[in-house]
Amino acid sequence: MKNAIVLGTLVLALALIGYLYYRLSNTEKALQLSEQRFTDCEKVTFQLQNQLATLQKQEAERKSK
Repeated sequence: MKNAIVLGTLVLALALIGYLYYRLSNTEKALQLSEQRFTDCEKVTFQLQNQLATLQKQEAERKSK
């Protein structure tokens, strides 16, 4: 009986380890995806800022003429 309890505890611990590993793997994938999206947003923001600066410069030149 004592061996069955120990074996059950070990099986439960192994199942818990497997479950936590699965959750950790999914979390790491989600983090990588979030970081990639953030990087993409930074690039787009930088491009839009450059376009805006160019348009503002052109507008200022047009008004000064």
